[in-house]
Amino acid sequence: METQNQQLEQWRDALEQILAYYVDLPYRYGEVKTHLIISHDRNHFLLLHEGWENHRYVHGTLVHVEFRDDKIWIHYDGIEDGITDDLVKSGVPKQNIVLAFQPPHVRAYTDYAVA
Repeated sequence: METQNQQLEQWRDALEQILAYYVDLPYRYGEVKTHLIISHDRNHFLLLHEGWENHRYVHGTLVHVEFRDDKIWIHYDGIEDGITDDLVKSGVPKQNIVLAFQPPHVRAYTDYAVA
């Protein structure tokens, strides 16, 4: 039987693969690169844009995900269709995904975890 730690590692691997896909997509305008940053303990995952678009410097977070209390907390998701469906397709149950960018009283009305 699979342990909770093994399951979390599988989810981390799935998230890394999902975000790596978005890193490889070309930025629509300018010379902007997308970077995947993963904390040493693999509990924080960031997708960042950095570069120049039309003489303007671009630097910002596209996605921020945290593993906390055996759940995946999505703090920010700037992907057009979001990454939650990708996570569910990769085997993460909705009750283990927290839409942290939503207020707690709103989360109760989603199909995802409240906390």
